[in-house]
Amino acid sequence: MAGNRQVLGDTQLQTNVLESNASAVNYHRWLCSLAEPYLGEDPLEIGSGIGNYAETWLAGGLDRITLSEADPHRLRYVREKFAGDSRVHFATVDLDGTKGGNYSCVMSFNVMEHIPDDVAALRAGCHLVRPGGFVLTFAPAFPLAMSRFDRRIGHVRRYTTSSLRLAYGSAGLQVERCHYVNAPGLVAWIVAMRLLGMTPKEGPALRIWDRYVVPYARWTEGRYEPPFGQSVLCVGRRPSNGSRHAEAMPAGGPTSPAPTPPL
Repeated sequence: MAGNRQVLGDTQLQTNVLESNASAVNYHRWLCSLAEPYLGEDPLEIGSGIGNYAETWLAGGLDRITLSEADPHRLRYVREKFAGDSRVHFATVDLDGTKGGNYSCVMSFNVMEHIPDDVAALRAGCHLVRPGGFVLTFAPAFPLAMSRFDRRIGHVRRYTTSSLRLAYGSAGLQVERCHYVNAPGLVAWIVAMRLLGMTPKEGPALRIWDRYVVPYARWTEGRYEPPFGQSVLCVGRRPSNGSRHAEAMPAGGPTSPAPTPPL
């Protein structure tokens, strides 16, 4: 296998981290909420992992979603997980290609950092959505936070908002929103992963962080975009037919309810 078809990194470690992250319920809900305004009625998720995001979106009322997963073991698991659910469909996606599609949104969470040619992958996403559709990327931020764990799990880069904006523009996408997410998480990542050489895993520290830190970070960042963060969210739109630019949107993306202050 060549190019972007190859699954980089320790796939068992990737699955272990996905399972651990599922226990961080507040963090998981936060990430799902970031994508919800852009999903539309027929989204495609690239790198569906063990199906946790799809499960939450479906529980929230999404009527249809297409999943794509390159790792055969995770693909088998997620097929079994959603067996018999007529809302869930599966597709094989060529991230080196330009095959056209008509999806309302193509989204990926912690996938693009694994892909050698991210511009080609984003360009493939641009072709897979309909004119005016969205391509959403959530990925690790700041090269200075690159750790041994990042390399073990298959990360070939960490982004800044500038570098991800540049990749989107090179892929023919108009950036609608691009900002950092989870400011306190970046500090924790640098200390725990880069300096102490730890590995993310389920346990008391994760539960305490998820219960007490994440709700306040979400509430604060719902009002003020932070100057740094553990991750970066970028949303781009495929230009409409006959136009070099997508139609205008309200600042900050589609209108969504303001976050509720944590209790």
